Amino acid sequence: MRSMIIMPTYNERDNLERIAGLVLGQEQGFWLTIVDDNSPDGTGQVADQLAATHERVHVIHRKGKLGLGTAYITGFKYALAQGMDYIFEMDADLSHGPEYLPRFLAELEHYDVVLGSRYIPGGGTTHWGLGRRLISRGGSLYTRLILGLPVNDCTGGFNAFRRQVLMAIDLDRITSNGYSFQIELKYRCHRKGFRLHEIPINFVDRRAGRSKMSRQIFMEAMLKVWQLRFGR
Repeated sequence: MRSMIIMPTYNERDNLERIAGLVLGQEQGFWLTIVDDNSPDGTGQVADQLAATHERVHVIHRKGKLGLGTAYITGFKYALAQGMDYIFEMDADLSHGPEYLPRFLAELEHYDVVLGSRYIPGGGTTHWGLGRRLISRGGSLYTRLILGLPVNDCTGGFNAFRRQVLMAIDLDRITSNGYSFQIELKYRCHRKGFRLHEIPINFVDRRAGRSKMSRQIFMEAMLKVWQLRFGR
């Protein structure tokens, strides 16, 4: 069973080499596809150097900052075309610990979708202020109540899917492109009847670079929940 991690990047030069080394060092032999949106800090060049050194690294260069959702969809389609059995989402900023990857693989033997969760026993966040924790937890609760989504962490981006899941949900119909992408992706999986399962992770705030989150992105995600609720 072959597994590929899709890792979108934008200005992650200071993190990419380290996170790639940790992923590639896992004994399960993960493949890594980096989707770079023409980062002005030279992230794309670092990605190319990694690909030249490691046969399990592939780089997709895009012409500009086109959004998180389309980056993941581009990567998902590539992974499916390569015949991957398990496909992962993972951030490049070291917030998602590669040490959890074996647990994801073990759970994929029993479930269709495995979600890294900050909000189940054993999960948590590090270096987050009270305000950010309240917004994140409140956003997930808000989403669960409106969509009936049986997931505690609706906005998390450390997730894994069996290939048949991504083939069944029709990636071209996904319209979200910011952080609401994570909500819509989980919702479409649930609506198709796939088995979703959460495992606890600790989310560590980025160690280098700046967060891509903004108030506008958060509000767009909250609006998207209602659009999904009414089938738009």
